[in-house]
Amino acid sequence: MARIRFTVVTIEPETKSWTWVLERPCEECGLDCRSFPREEIAPRCRDAAAPWPGFVTDPRARLRPSADRWSALEYACHVRDVYRHGSYRLGRMLNEDNPLFENWDQDETAVSERYDAQDPARVADELGVASTELADLYGTVDGDLWSRPGTRSDGALFTIESFGRYFLHDLVHHIVDVQRGFALLERTAKGDG
Repeated sequence: MARIRFTVVTIEPETKSWTWVLERPCEECGLDCRSFPREEIAPRCRDAAAPWPGFVTDPRARLRPSADRWSALEYACHVRDVYRHGSYRLGRMLNEDNPLFENWDQDETAVSERYDAQDPARVADELGVASTELADLYGTVDGDLWSRPGTRSDGALFTIESFGRYFLHDLVHHIVDVQRGFALLERTAKGDG
């Protein structure tokens, strides 16, 4: 059996501020963060973890659909870490007065943590644990807690509610990213790409 050789290509860092998803639907993934009651944030966070075990066990999970797009495994690692950061930040908003969140360089993390070389089964398990932790933590939020603030290092101000909606968009968007990546890989394999 021929061995596949993987070369790590650094992807152009994301520079967009995605806070606009709190004001209008995302044209790329279709999610309108304003379209559901805030009490649905917890179950939707849990539900957004469901496709990832299938994504990372897919034979194409380590393949990048193009040089400028992450593989399904790399996205899974990112989503796992997004859940972890979400729990950390939500915990701070629940327990501190207007915490200031340090910058998280997601692109640097992808390279330094070797997302491309991580074990898919372990990533799926860790993602499941992290999603449950965040969903459970959001399940404790009620009443005035929804309006507790936190500030991102770039100055963007969130409440627990807006953070949950913003955060949920990230989760849903990356599911669509992987689905589109698999479709592109399929078209390329058929010679249609």
